[in-house]
Amino acid sequence: MSFKDPLDEMTGGIAAGRSPEGGAELEVGHLPVMADEVVETLAPRSGSLHIDATLGGAGHAERVLEASSPDGRLLGLDADQAAIARSARRLARFGARAVLRQANFERLAEVAPEAGFGQVDGLLLDLGLSSYQLTDVERGFGFRAGGRLDMRFDTGRGRPAADLLATMDQGELASLFRRFGEEPFAGRIARTIVETRRHTPVETAEQLAALVERAVPTPKGRRRHPATRVFQALRIAVNDELTALEAGLAASLVLLRPGGRLVVLSYHSLEDRIVKRFIAAEQRGCICPPQVPICVCGRRPNLRSLGKSRTPSVAEIAANPRSRSARLRGAERVAA
Repeated sequence: MSFKDPLDEMTGGIAAGRSPEGGAELEVGHLPVMADEVVETLAPRSGSLHIDATLGGAGHAERVLEASSPDGRLLGLDADQAAIARSARRLARFGARAVLRQANFERLAEVAPEAGFGQVDGLLLDLGLSSYQLTDVERGFGFRAGGRLDMRFDTGRGRPAADLLATMDQGELASLFRRFGEEPFAGRIARTIVETRRHTPVETAEQLAALVERAVPTPKGRRRHPATRVFQALRIAVNDELTALEAGLAASLVLLRPGGRLVVLSYHSLEDRIVKRFIAAEQRGCICPPQVPICVCGRRPNLRSLGKSRTPSVAEIAANPRSRSARLRGAERVAA
């Protein structure tokens, strides 16, 4: 299974010198992906409690608060301080019904109970980048970002991507690009980076994008920028995204009350594989070997899948090309 990263749709256009696909999105703000499907699956109602663990532009949060009016409440988390500030303005009309915290969702099990959301009716994880992040020239997420190659969601923690490029050896870089980007030319790109940094530090997104473009073959009719997978790999490594995803999924079992819904939007196969396997594993009951006559493991199912994964409609993709790579999976918490 192969996914297109959102960078294909957004930064690919920027890098090619064109107006980004979905240009209206950048003018009016982040458009929530598959918003109707998210709300339908979460099924918010008056008085319900929900968590949007990846606020971004707060589009999903706004829809959930509207659907759970007049007294449903929502806890919104984001590691990006700028996202929290934007969301606070967008959700101000909901007053105390919207509770916001700056935190990575890997801390969900700790932060949610402290905020009064120890047992909730729904939990959303939207794993995509927001348009704000992609177009922030100081963050380095987009190919044409003019500032330092940073890529941290929380700029107060961790190491910027430029530091990884400056300190990792050729083998480590190649392994990173293969593991997190599934990049077929990982070795060639890593070698080019190491050779380049001997005389010129690779410190900006534009530098890295141009370097990768020179290092790999250029197929005729290529639609996406050749650095897409490399940028994805660096971003995942810098933010330890897959570890955070596993922690967030595990927290859902603690926070969702019976009947509560988990909804995850993923944008590439590495994320979706983790989500799919998690739901499948938590649907299983007894895991005793077949030769054991009675269950001794005591394992019971924790989740019930809400059906096959869903993808955006043709109409949504036409209106918001960034949604093209999205895949939605849902599950319901079952009683112990």
